[in-house]
Order: sequence, then C-alpha cells, then structure tokens
Amino acid sequence: MTAFAALGLSPGLLRAAAELGWTEPTPIQAAAIPPALAGRDVLATAATGSGKTGAYAFAALQRIDDIARPTPRRPRVLLLVPTRELAAQVGEAVRQVERFLNVPAKLVVLVGGLSINPQLMALRGGADVIVATPGRLLDVADKNALDLSGLHTLVLDEADRLLDGGFADELARVLALLSARRQNLLFSATFPPAVEALAQRLLHDPVRVDVGQEAAAVATIVERAIVVDAARRTPLLARLIAQEGWPRVLVFVATRYACDHVADKLRRAGLAAAAFHGDASQGARTQVLADFKAGRLRALVATDLGGRGIDIAQLPVVVNHDLPRSTVDYVHRIGRTARAGAAGLAVSFISAATEGHFRLIEKRVGRRVPREQVPGFEPTETAAPAAAAGGVKGRRPSKKDKLRAGI
Repeated sequence: MTAFAALGLSPGLLRAAAELGWTEPTPIQAAAIPPALAGRDVLATAATGSGKTGAYAFAALQRIDDIARPTPRRPRVLLLVPTRELAAQVGEAVRQVERFLNVPAKLVVLVGGLSINPQLMALRGGADVIVATPGRLLDVADKNALDLSGLHTLVLDEADRLLDGGFADELARVLALLSARRQNLLFSATFPPAVEALAQRLLHDPVRVDVGQEAAAVATIVERAIVVDAARRTPLLARLIAQEGWPRVLVFVATRYACDHVADKLRRAGLAAAAFHGDASQGARTQVLADFKAGRLRALVATDLGGRGIDIAQLPVVVNHDLPRSTVDYVHRIGRTARAGAAGLAVSFISAATEGHFRLIEKRVGRRVPREQVPGFEPTETAAPAAAAGGVKGRRPSKKDKLRAGI
C-alpha cells in the first residue's frame, strides 16, 4: 500500500483500500486526495469510472476522523448528487470505508421516491455523513430535521448534472442553508459555463485537478453513427443486438413514453428488456437495475435523467436511440461504457432530421464520427427544409429548445 500511503491516508483507510482490492490510486485519486486532506477546496475534472468517489470519500472521511465529533452529533460531510441511483451507489461506497475509521461514522442517505418517514427516523440522534439529492434534502430541512450548522465539507458530485434538469434552483437553496466556512470539493465530467460560474462563486482558492480522464475514456470508446429512418430505429436496434451479440446494452431515449415504447418493442422481438425512468417506483427501479447488472436483462432503456445514476462495471455498449439534447449529455451517455480503462462501443442513430444536430455535437466534442448504413435499413427520408430565421411569431422557445441551442 505504499502508493496510497504516500497520499497521506491514515492506517485505517489504508486497510480500507486493501480490503477493496485497490493497489494503486487512480490519477484522480492521486491528484485530488492530498489537497483535500490539507483542507483545500478542489475543482476536479473526473470522468465516470475514474475513481472520483473514492477520492472524495477517503478525503472527507479522514477529515471526520481527524476532527473531534460534536455533541450532539451533527453532519460534518454533505455529499450532494443528482439522482437516487447515484446516491445509493455513493452511500454504499462510503459504508465500505467508514467502518475502518477510528470511530465509525453514521451515514444517512436522503433521496426522493421513497417514504420520507424512515429517513427522518434515521436522522434521530444525528449523523456524521449525509448523501442526498437536492430535492429530498430540502424536504428534510423544511421539517427542521437536519442541522447543517456544523458542516465542514461539501462535495458536489456530477456538478454539471446538478445545474441542469431543473436542479439549479434547488442547489441554490441548499447552498443558502450552509455556513460559509467550509471546505468545498467539486467534481464534474464537463465544465460548461454554468459550472465555471458556480466554481467561481463557491470555491476559495481551489486546487484545479484535471487529469484528462475524459479524453482517456474517449480513447477506449469506439463511436459509430448509423444513418437510419426514424421509424426503423427500434427494429435496427433489435437486429444489432442479435447479430452483433451484444450481451448488455444501455439504450438512451428522449422521453419516458419512449422508454416504455422501445422496451416493449424489444420484448416483442424476443429480447429481455425493461424501461428505466422516473415514473417507476424506487423499488421497481432498484429491481430493474439489479436485473440488468446481473445479466437477467439484455437491454435497459433509459432517459437521461434516469440514466444519470447508472454505474455498471463492464457495460459493453451504449446506444443513442434518440440523440441527446446537448454535448454534456452526449459525454455522460457514452461515459457509461469504457469505464476504468475497459473498451466500449457507443452507437448513435442518425436520421435525416437529426443530422444537423449531431454535427453540432461533433463540432463541440472536436471529432467526426463516420456515417454508416446497415444493409436492409438504408434510409429513405430526406431532411425537411430549414425553418425561416427568427422562429415562429408569438412562440417563445421552450427550455428544451434553449438546451439544444446551447450545446
């Protein structure tokens, strides 16, 4: 454990790393843990699968061990994440580590989609670490069940996601509840202007960590762009899964209705498939995700919001059945595969109507994906005439329109 010991971790956390089978820190862990242990604010670029959870969990938990626990017990660390599934995964990661502290930490996970009462009960007697989604944290705070006055470390995981999907206002309300005197650790796969602005407001003299993990991940991903008529995307998907022998595939679509529709068509084609979106209960979502991870499902069809917390080791294929709204979404989607250095495949279906949108994504990510066609699925559609400049009189652009325009 010489490499981890060089980062300044305590003997207990070195035992935790050994128990987890970690022999060498990942680049993000090697770069982020020392300044975080020193109490510095950290601004980190960290792709999915790069070891970022270990980086902030080890640093935050060691600081809990180094600082006397308050009486009565109050949260010292808040880990804020955008989705329930990611909260569950982060909570499990913290539980694997906290038992190696000199005094084990009490962890409470606060997420929506479940009854709030058991979570309020869990907070009785206080907690050391809170893992939460913004909405449920605010629900609990509104009930005066959470005292954040003693917080010394705030972690924002997937900060770019916390600033879209309607989370920005909730995040601002959460930050208003916190003392200004705290350490801030901000991790994001991408740094759009909104994240840069947040970092400038939130962080004090931060250590900037950028180890090129996103570029490294992209280097192990094979990207394909298949031109196909919109109405034939799902039959093509079923054909590809069967003919190319994809053992598991994560399929992204634009809406919850499309989730159910595409999953149903895949099942009719003889494939074990399920939808994964916010309309399902938390119990149903947990079961579907467990079935997919265990290989009982071959295809999981998800929206961007539903897919944000999906962390699946050795996921071989991601398919953009519907193109993402923005470059940020594209980066997050394809980042579900090729995790921890493994190879992966990202397939995007391109119709005549979406060719221009995909070209904008290519421009933003700085690479061109060659177009291809599949025999028997050659496209017949042509692009519609371009709309007149200035838009439609009397119609304001929707939030979706603005997101598309700002990729």
